[in-house]
Parts: sequence; C-alpha cells; structure tokens
Amino acid sequence: MKVIAAYLLAVLGGKNHPSADDLKDILGSVGAEADDDRIELLLREVKGKDITELIAAGREKLASVPSGGGGAVAVAATGGGGAAPAAAAAAAEPKKEEKVEEKEESDDDMGFSLFD
Repeated sequence: MKVIAAYLLAVLGGKNHPSADDLKDILGSVGAEADDDRIELLLREVKGKDITELIAAGREKLASVPSGGGGAVAVAATGGGGAAPAAAAAAAEPKKEEKVEEKEESDDDMGFSLFD
C-alpha cells in the first residue's frame, strides 16, 4: 500500500509517469523502506495506463463487492415485503437511552481503599 500511496502522491505532484527513483525518494522522505520488487511490479502493471482510468475501473470492481451489515441479508431472508418498511422505520426512530443511576460508593471499607 505504501508503494501505491507513493505512486499516487507522485502523480498528484505532477509526474504523470513516476519512476522507481521518484517512488524511493517519496518513501525515503517519510522514513519508509522501499521494496524494489514491489516498486517494479507496480510500475510494470501501470505502465502506459492512465491513473484516472485505473481508479475508475477499480471503483467498478468494488461496486460488485458485498459490503455492509446484515440488514440486507435479513430482508432477503424474510422475503422482503413488509420487512423493509418496518426496518426503515425502526432505523429512523432514535434509540432511547436509559439512564442508569450509579450507586454512590459506601464507606464499607472504612475510609481505606487499595487504590487511593
């Protein structure tokens, strides 16, 4: 990830096609070790490609990855129908916080505590 971050920083800095030395300089400036194999692998994979197109393609791939809680699974498991509006209404209603009054400490220890 740090090599990718360095690549993106170089592109943001104005270098459309950063070199391995550019990435090493960026990583070295923050005290990170530069792994030559990973740098070369990244540069081979992005050679001749536009970074905005790569990011757009990555977003499309991520859109198909399931992410989130079990709410969608629960709705699908119940068959949908009336479960979705009920779930939405339950989510919209703010939870009421119950205030639990803390009991004052008693002097059962006769004024002596291990942690004082």
